[in-house]
Amino acid sequence: MNKEESIDIIRKSFTESLQVKQSLLDDGKLQEKIAEVASVIAQAIKSGHKLLVCGNGGSAADAQHIAGEFVNRFYYDRPPMACIALSTDTSVMTAISNDYSYEDIFAKQVDAFGNCADIFLGISTSGNSKNIVKAMRLCKEKGIVTIALIGGDENAAMLKWADHGITIKSKTTPRIQEAHELIYHVISQLVEAEIYPKK
Repeated sequence: MNKEESIDIIRKSFTESLQVKQSLLDDGKLQEKIAEVASVIAQAIKSGHKLLVCGNGGSAADAQHIAGEFVNRFYYDRPPMACIALSTDTSVMTAISNDYSYEDIFAKQVDAFGNCADIFLGISTSGNSKNIVKAMRLCKEKGIVTIALIGGDENAAMLKWADHGITIKSKTTPRIQEAHELIYHVISQLVEAEIYPKK
């Protein structure tokens, strides 16, 4: 690949990313959903509940990223906020996968750690991750509030089980992931400011 071809790829990727983020900026209803989700999470944590987050692949890394922002800090120093990424314990996940199935890896952890009025956030670029759908179904039984942060369209399987859904209208995985990161950074900022206003 020559220099010109490389630059073409770079410019195309930058342009696509900007277009997806511009669509977020232009979508007032989506912004309202983000604000609503942040408020729901903040009220749960204020009440002594926790946020459970999960995803597969790059979305698993996003789940861990969110947990880092909540438990440690985001913009400024403040007490930790309760958040667990369900994609971090390889012994638990491989045991469940080996003894049961990969579809059970999040549901069994929800059963172990989730309590009524906790919050569950499932992240998926397709919106159809079977192991997240299974966990969300269990959340409904346990009275856990469910949030879907997805890509794809309004027919995604996760939305059928979500109390709150945020959809990035793109079919390109990297662009969806970039938008997801922006959204959960904004949510982290809003929750932090709501629970621990900067003095």
